[in-house]
Amino acid sequence: MNVHFIAVGGSAMHNLAIALNRKGYQVTGSDDEIFEPSRTRLEKEGILPNSIGWDDKRIHSEMDAVILGMHAREDNPELLKAKELNIPVYSYPEYLYEQSKNKIRLVIGGSHGKTTITSMLLHAINKREINVDYMVGAQLEGYDCMVKLSEDAKIMILEGDEYLSSPIDRRPKFHLYKPNIAILSGIAWDHINVFPTFNNYIEQFEIFCSLIEKDGTLVYNNEDEEVKKLGEKYYSSINTVSYATPNFKPSDTGTILTFEGKEYPLEIFGPHNLQNLMGAMRLGEAIGIAADDFFNAMTDFKGAGKRLQKVVEKNNFVMFKDFAHSPSKLKATTNAVKHQFSERKVIACMELHTFSSLKKEFLPHYNNSMEKADVALVYYNPEVVRHKKLEAISKEQVLAGFGGNVIVTNEKEEVLRFIRQQKMNNSVLLMMSSGNFDGINYDELGAELVNRV
Repeated sequence: MNVHFIAVGGSAMHNLAIALNRKGYQVTGSDDEIFEPSRTRLEKEGILPNSIGWDDKRIHSEMDAVILGMHAREDNPELLKAKELNIPVYSYPEYLYEQSKNKIRLVIGGSHGKTTITSMLLHAINKREINVDYMVGAQLEGYDCMVKLSEDAKIMILEGDEYLSSPIDRRPKFHLYKPNIAILSGIAWDHINVFPTFNNYIEQFEIFCSLIEKDGTLVYNNEDEEVKKLGEKYYSSINTVSYATPNFKPSDTGTILTFEGKEYPLEIFGPHNLQNLMGAMRLGEAIGIAADDFFNAMTDFKGAGKRLQKVVEKNNFVMFKDFAHSPSKLKATTNAVKHQFSERKVIACMELHTFSSLKKEFLPHYNNSMEKADVALVYYNPEVVRHKKLEAISKEQVLAGFGGNVIVTNEKEEVLRFIRQQKMNNSVLLMMSSGNFDGINYDELGAELVNRV
């Protein structure tokens, strides 16, 4: 098979390109910019484009498929040439379906918790030595590629993102996978540039449920109001399995989980993490992993990358970094830290970085999302707002949106000054962002702070 990637440098696209190359396909690609780590990974595999930019001469009639990334535009010259030559053009999720249509497809969906649930399930699967293919939307520790495609695996694990598939395919990605087994972890309005109303956003998850294969299974979180409605709606047409936060208690090293009269020591913590764990366990059951085997496999699971990932710890101080950026994720992460470290001061810092979070109409959804923190700071960069071509927002608007219980700044140095002013004895520092706080080096900051403990 001869496959060409338009916008090969994307975080998802380059992983798929590597997976197909390892499968033995002839892979080529192009992009107008390729950043790290994509560049080094593509170069190591021998599929880094020889030059940057678009060139329709790369497209020829011997190609079996062209895969189009979201970063490309509709008038991309390579795309136009592929259409002219009648070469099949696929979006990223379309091609993943093509690779898995003869397998059992297990799709993890929901506004939050997808990567965590996926990584939990893969951890147990690896411990049980079950051969599966997979696609994960974030980099997980211990993996050099987040897509695996093979001929012999009977199961494909797919993280089901609800964002758009490609510039010429406006369907949400998770509508294209047609799962045999699916999970919905929660629904909280996001991507308002694409789904302008909450009802419009909910509709995408209903469509997702309607696309579950006949005799398929829907695992759903019955503590989420909107998800529960969908679980109850599809109760009579497919197999439905509900889950909820289990009985647990904090421990010095994480959590003690109690299930069916047995205790399991875990390294993860927080109600939301434990809720995700139960969802992953139910998915494991659906592919033949017994609950006891699943929980025993999870005793050394440390968490998904950038999801309450420990940066540094010394004596009675610990620093975490987290991907939380939407209101629901922010609340769940902050609550988890306070629940686990109830006797410590929780210092929470978050960066508004996504399109939704920087839109003034969306800011009120952040109301009280960090109320469990003892002190909280919100940062945003006006340059990012301008880059996204959004209306300028003021610090006063951000403050009002969060309910007035945070410090708001749009200067990176003020973030660092705020942190350095805090007493770090008997405290937890939580850094939350889908960006990087304009280049704040978490490792260097953590090393500086532990020297003061």
